[in-house]
Amino acid sequence: MIVDGQQLRVAVRPGRAAAASRPALLLINGIGVSLEMLEPLVAELDPDVDIIRFDPPGIGGSAPPPAPYRFTGLCGLISRMLTELGYGRVDVLGISWGGGVAQHFALFRGARCRRLVLASTATGALMVPARPSVLAQLLVMPQRRQMDREYLCRIVGEVFGGSARSHPERAAAAMSDGDWLGSPLGYLYQLAATAGWTSLPFLPVLRQPTLILAGDDDPVIPLVNARLLNLLIPRSRLHVYHGGHLALATEPAELAPVVDAFLAAPLPGRVRSRTGPRPRRLWLSWLAPQARGWFSSRAALNPEPRALDVAVLLKRPRPAG
Repeated sequence: MIVDGQQLRVAVRPGRAAAASRPALLLINGIGVSLEMLEPLVAELDPDVDIIRFDPPGIGGSAPPPAPYRFTGLCGLISRMLTELGYGRVDVLGISWGGGVAQHFALFRGARCRRLVLASTATGALMVPARPSVLAQLLVMPQRRQMDREYLCRIVGEVFGGSARSHPERAAAAMSDGDWLGSPLGYLYQLAATAGWTSLPFLPVLRQPTLILAGDDDPVIPLVNARLLNLLIPRSRLHVYHGGHLALATEPAELAPVVDAFLAAPLPGRVRSRTGPRPRRLWLSWLAPQARGWFSSRAALNPEPRALDVAVLLKRPRPAG
């Protein structure tokens, strides 16, 4: 389809119209990933729900954009795509790079996002990064588009973790032997979209109920990043699974019921869906003793703080001469 002059490859799996009880679910892919990557997940999700997927500009079957873009522009494009498809408010699931887009969409297009699922993702430029060896492999992958199975099986365990360590053929199959990569230019544009971007300042103001999915063996996005998201997003809960970065594609039967249960549950009220103090209270709990200590030290240095009282100063005689 064409949206504002940009050709996008879009796939919609219609739900059973008679049983439709939830908004459609929008899936946003990871970096360099075409919509086929999440086909195993789509097959496991609730058949009653419409599921929307698309290839980002320059990836898979979508035409390259005329110029680099930022998340704000991409979210506007996604919003207009939903309008063209006839959808209003949707649930949004973003994985990895797509999780960053989903966070941005939830804030700046909040009226169109009912609930949020963030899988294997982080806060952007300000995050706990992967090891240098993993980052190096991620940078090399786009240059080796015709990746043979032997090469894939050798690197996927170190790069993506989880079941890819013991069953690298599963990850290789999910990646379609390298055909998952779009054009190098499209990949570079995706990298450019994230340059300098971070969600840290606005996470505390997100109002959508949020499910955070994170693997305990994810070399690309260390687990501590998910814990930070859970700390800062007010109405969030964290589900840690035993697996790696590609678990939504390689073990969808385990994670799809978790996603469906979260999206189908009654909407929570204003009470946080997880226990514990709010981020602002955590900040104040640290700041208060620091302030008390500072003022105590000042009082110790100046035991008569009222000596500078204006009335007292006016009564003092002027020095002679």
